[in-house]
Amino acid sequence: MAKPLALTTGEPAGIGPDITIQAWLRRNELKLPAFYVLGDRDALGHRAKALGLDIRLAEVGAEDAAATFPDALPVVATGHAATAQPGQPDGTSADAAIASIRQAVSDVVAGRAGAVVTNPIAKSVLYRAGFRHPGHTEFLAELAATAARTPQPVMMLWSPALAVVPATIHLSLRDAIAQLSSELIVSTARIVVADLKSRFGLANPRLAVSGLNPHAGEDGSLGTEDQDIVAPAVEILRGQGIDVRGPLPADTMFHAAARKTYDCAICMYHDQALIPIKTIAFDDAVNVTLGLPFIRTSPDHGTAFDIAGTGKANPSSLIAALRLAARMAATQPA
Repeated sequence: MAKPLALTTGEPAGIGPDITIQAWLRRNELKLPAFYVLGDRDALGHRAKALGLDIRLAEVGAEDAAATFPDALPVVATGHAATAQPGQPDGTSADAAIASIRQAVSDVVAGRAGAVVTNPIAKSVLYRAGFRHPGHTEFLAELAATAARTPQPVMMLWSPALAVVPATIHLSLRDAIAQLSSELIVSTARIVVADLKSRFGLANPRLAVSGLNPHAGEDGSLGTEDQDIVAPAVEILRGQGIDVRGPLPADTMFHAAARKTYDCAICMYHDQALIPIKTIAFDDAVNVTLGLPFIRTSPDHGTAFDIAGTGKANPSSLIAALRLAARMAATQPA
């Protein structure tokens, strides 16, 4: 039996509990991989009741989750209660969310789970509790750090139609431009290529690298960053035998014909990458963190406080995240 997936609770007041329950209820119909939730059984029970859904919950250890999954949603306790009501995060939200992430990583590292799948968190809620990381991606990198090495986390948004990676992640546009460098582009692209080979089964990944400025700088007339930073990075990558093109004008990279020419687009900042994929594949895009010693996927949406507990949340992205995590885990050595 394959190892189950460790699913975090996310923000307890958001739609994470809703889509988790909905996904488990469709486990047979969709032939979903086994997963367990790291969280508060009582909180999940209250949410199921609010949604009018009949669900069986079983508090178990991670080692019993796969066997439990067909008959009940396995819940592995973290020791942190979650009392927040739908749409109303309270003082328990941050501790419950952070403990769930920590335990999920611990379970995967210890071999109790095959991958980490994270439900959405509310960063503003965590910040008020002293959380110092820009987001999930950076926190996971810290949890994966060893005395010898802190990994560089790379955020990929993946869908069957498009995969994108922003070279700079959770930064203001001003700070993203300031931090952009040829070295960052090269190291990001190398991690993307390595994971596309080892975890996605692509023998020779093709990369398309966007420019930073409109029209990729128009030969320097619209900014010199593309000539000074992006183009040298592309040349370095080509010299290392990577199939890469760029810098390319970002406004012509994402139509259907262009997408057929590459396996992943490397973009210079957050919205340059995320706007096209959320337009093309909003319901089935998956957030994947590359460069870590374990697999992590997540739905490509937020906590949606406004619809939490109403039954309106769509579990499609979580279902896609569970499936992709299982697919990636299946490529790893036993």
